[in-house]
Amino acid sequence: MNTLYRVFCVLTLLLATAPGGPIFDVSLPRGVDFTLQNSPTPQKYLIETMPGGVALLDYNNDGLLDVFFVNGGHIASQMQAPENFERHDPRYWNRLYRQNKDGSFTDVTEQAGLANVGDGNYGMGVAVGDYDNDGYPDLYVTNYGKNILYHNNGDGTFTDVTAKAGVAAGGWSVSAGFFDYDNDGKLDLFVTRYMDWDTQHSKDCGGNFHTYCPPGEFPRTTNILYHNRGDGTFEDVSQRSGIAAKKGHGLGVAFSDYDGDGFTDIFVANDGMQQYLFHNNGNGTFTEVGLEAGVALNLDGGPLSGMGVVFQDYDNDGRPDIIVTTLPRQTYAVFHNDGNGSFSDRGLQTGVTMLSGITSGWGIGLEDFDNDGQKDLFITQGHVLDNVETIDPSLHYLEPTLVALNHNGRFEQVDSGSEAMVSGRGAAFGDLNNDGWIDVVTTVPGAHPQFFFNRGGSAHWLTITLRGTRSNRDGLGARVQVNGQTRFATTAGSYESANDKRLHFGLGTADKAKVEIDWPSGTHQTLNDVHADQFLEVREPEKP
Repeated sequence: MNTLYRVFCVLTLLLATAPGGPIFDVSLPRGVDFTLQNSPTPQKYLIETMPGGVALLDYNNDGLLDVFFVNGGHIASQMQAPENFERHDPRYWNRLYRQNKDGSFTDVTEQAGLANVGDGNYGMGVAVGDYDNDGYPDLYVTNYGKNILYHNNGDGTFTDVTAKAGVAAGGWSVSAGFFDYDNDGKLDLFVTRYMDWDTQHSKDCGGNFHTYCPPGEFPRTTNILYHNRGDGTFEDVSQRSGIAAKKGHGLGVAFSDYDGDGFTDIFVANDGMQQYLFHNNGNGTFTEVGLEAGVALNLDGGPLSGMGVVFQDYDNDGRPDIIVTTLPRQTYAVFHNDGNGSFSDRGLQTGVTMLSGITSGWGIGLEDFDNDGQKDLFITQGHVLDNVETIDPSLHYLEPTLVALNHNGRFEQVDSGSEAMVSGRGAAFGDLNNDGWIDVVTTVPGAHPQFFFNRGGSAHWLTITLRGTRSNRDGLGARVQVNGQTRFATTAGSYESANDKRLHFGLGTADKAKVEIDWPSGTHQTLNDVHADQFLEVREPEKP
């Protein structure tokens, strides 16, 4: 172990003994036995490094969050066409775990109709949204191969409606998210794609070492935008909307309205190149403005290996900021929204530069873990190359999870509760046990997932469920302000994963809150003197 990494690990252990103790208890709940099968081979097929997503959703509306994991598949040492990943084998199934009232989980994958994913698919990520506004969350699973849209039937089962809906895509999809880009009350779908690649055109880029190739070795490809027609089908509007005008190496995606014009914008984390910010023009088209807005490159004008992304307001100024995770020797990017349609790099000022640089970040979230009214930072980490120590002894494949509390806009690392070094990938955020404190679930290739259960405290909180009437049913795209804090309603973000749709706010010592909601329909709603420490459902007024 090199000196720099040894110092890094010692500092991490010192943080574990700091006053206040760890933020989370990390354990695998009873009933969860999932292992993410990425199937690494000597051939170093690039897809092996990239799964897998995780979603937190209440699929049966019993008030308890359930967990959905995307699995990879079996990869042969010498893949032949047509590609077969043996997804019929239960070992390679995606998995849905229903949470029970005692906090344990039951595997309901087969009875829910989620077992048959097709042998030609290798799993990547997941998006969650109620695309038909029937009150039950639906699942969209991305793959290398064909993607799958599962309609939630409301009786504990799902139906594969991909062919009918017209959203199979193709190629190599990674992350996805539901959002309403035209504010018509129906959720649309955005899909990132990584590159033009297949196993027959794979190659080894290691020289003296067998290793995975960087993305620049393969052609860029387009992302996909599907418009919801409202009849159970979607239209591919990638060309007409301007999304397909920009090819890239898309990985993470997140949504927010960065300029406050009432229309949801899109940020795409690209690997090994400039990042994309698609401004929503409000007329069904988008313009890519990353360079002009100041979010395309790092502070030195170099490209970023963008992996995961979060698009929320970290400093409580009411404007959504952007944080992008990257590979080592590129510090994680913190783009502060300056309020004039542009962003500035605040990595140094926020302390994030000091917290990164020798680590690789994937799943990411800005959540208030200590309920003090400021959003904290969580990043699951692990290098992309499983043999990186052989190639470069200063880097490591297994890395610690980063948790950093927000102190007036500066992030300070604390003990995560886990000393385990992992190759983390997906991360999803939500209150698993309904105690008012945000938890996290992460995925690890070749291993069990990690469940980070928040240890809690004495601060107050408020969790809001939106019920749209004129807007989409879950109010995705709404701007919600509570006691000076702002959240943008979304299930998307992180890396390949989907978060709890409920909006969580820490209130500190305040036992009451003022809630203001700007719905996608344009309706503004205010609630005064809302009592703290409750799960509040807010229904959108049917008339403006």
